[in-house]
Amino acid sequence: MSEPISPQRQQWLRVLGAPIGIGVLSLAGLLSALLAGDLGRYFSWFGVGLPIAVTAWAYWRKR
Repeated sequence: MSEPISPQRQQWLRVLGAPIGIGVLSLAGLLSALLAGDLGRYFSWFGVGLPIAVTAWAYWRKR
């Protein structure tokens, strides 16, 4: 049986989960641009553009 998630770990996931996920997708996009063929090129645009889109969304949401 799995143990319940502690409040301390839950807070850690809430604070750092999204930046880690964005970083992993961005790294995957960079690697796919270097190593993959045509399909990787399209994924790389998504992976590399994601941090820019999230930053723009947060900026406009704050305004």
